[in-house]
Amino acid sequence: MLKIITMEELIEQLKQEIIEALDLEDVKPDDFNADTPLFVEGLGLDSIDALELIVLLEKKYGLKIEDPQERRSILYSVRTMAEYITANRKE
Repeated sequence: MLKIITMEELIEQLKQEIIEALDLEDVKPDDFNADTPLFVEGLGLDSIDALELIVLLEKKYGLKIEDPQERRSILYSVRTMAEYITANRKE
């Protein structure tokens, strides 16, 4: 059974998971906030990083995102990812 966590806890957890999944050695969770854009400006991630984040959502949270347009909006920031997980996670 999944432990119920708050949105803020999920955001902090996701920040750590993103850093680990993408091997961002020089980035700490405090270096960016929940609304920092993940791509282009902000963290400056690229399309390879996007694939890694999609794999993270599938493996850790059991969520598949098929639609490329939907992926773009879901992966915009840590907050948008957390909101998608909260709305779609299967308990």
